[in-house]
Amino acid sequence: MAIMRNLKQRRIPGLRQRTISAVLALAVVFELAVTASSLAQAQTYSETTLFVFSNCSLDGCWANMSLLPDAAGNLYGTTMRGGSNGGLGTVFEIDSAGTEIVLYGFTGNADGSEPNPGLVADKAGNFYGTTLFGGGSGQGTVFKVSKQGKETVLMSFDGKNGSVPAAGLVVDAAGNLYGTTTAGGYNGENGYGTVFKVSNSGKETLLYQFRGGSDGRAPGGPLIRDDKGNLYGTTVAGGASGNCDCGTVFKLSPPKKSGGRWTERVLHIFDAHDGQDGSEPYAGLVRDVDGNLYGTTAYGGTYGYGTVFKLTKGGKETVLHSFTGNDGENPYSGLVRDSSGNLYGAATYGGINNCNDENGDLGCGTVFKVDTHGKETVLYSFTGGTDGAYPLYGNLLRDAEGNLYGATCGCPGNTSLIFKLVP
Repeated sequence: MAIMRNLKQRRIPGLRQRTISAVLALAVVFELAVTASSLAQAQTYSETTLFVFSNCSLDGCWANMSLLPDAAGNLYGTTMRGGSNGGLGTVFEIDSAGTEIVLYGFTGNADGSEPNPGLVADKAGNFYGTTLFGGGSGQGTVFKVSKQGKETVLMSFDGKNGSVPAAGLVVDAAGNLYGTTTAGGYNGENGYGTVFKVSNSGKETLLYQFRGGSDGRAPGGPLIRDDKGNLYGTTVAGGASGNCDCGTVFKLSPPKKSGGRWTERVLHIFDAHDGQDGSEPYAGLVRDVDGNLYGTTAYGGTYGYGTVFKLTKGGKETVLHSFTGNDGENPYSGLVRDSSGNLYGAATYGGINNCNDENGDLGCGTVFKVDTHGKETVLYSFTGGTDGAYPLYGNLLRDAEGNLYGATCGCPGNTSLIFKLVP
């Protein structure tokens, strides 16, 4: 049924390509052509556009998908570019009426440049996040932005303490923030990435420095934290399964005694060469009550377009779904899980609609659901028109009614917007 096309270099839209190509190394994969009958997938959700980033220099543009809600129904997020201060990204608020307020625009100097997805908030309503670049050494920051728009840089990365953070943060009950950098640490600027902790006053502690071998390298997704203080995450590369170098899932455990070291355990090494396993998990993980972990890989699987996987706490992996192309390609974003165990996510490319922009005939992206048995349903396939294109970094937001919220990057050449999908 499937016809294999020519080899083609995949590209992530947007400025982050310069980091990922240098640090995270995108793969070359096959494209799968599907028959007309297999394209006839019914979309089960309807799309509503909540806000369009129509003026990049004012509103911001190239929106990250992760959105943070408050009790009043307002949504908060980041854009990788745009804004009036220097055009290097924003922190924004979209109120319940669909009006945007730019809380802060990054200048690219000491304040940071190109904020990542995944804001977290404290009880006072301050927001915390990371920038990919900028800061005192140009290698990224951890920042705080108040609701009044005042920004404070809590930490600047300098290579030795990490470099180029590509994900947001997780916070504990005491207000400490935990995150990852894709480079730096061991071996300085040429290091393989770190896991760090920073207090809300800016005191940083390096918890782990990757060595680039079997322990993995370039942790590009956000961490999750369990009730015992263990941290779980992914590395895009490393693991060294044969010649694959396809990434890992890891667990980082706190020391049992004061002053001790954190301990890393590799739970899974990806090996796309086996024809089934995934490769290059860019996103973070979600965990169920039994300790099972779920995530996505941007590549690998049966067709090379990425996977949704499950990993038991004992380290047994199951590929729940391999993307075929018409149901999505390259899920750079993570998953959200409902109370029944269904998983929801977005694929940056693929779907039944081609965008026909400078990326060629790639699909505009999809939002999907994978049930507990591994059955995938395409909930929405973006057209590249008024509904946007390319849902990129971060996770969907799901409310109590089952509505899904996110953003399309639209970069380059298509609309960047905030969307709501209604069952």
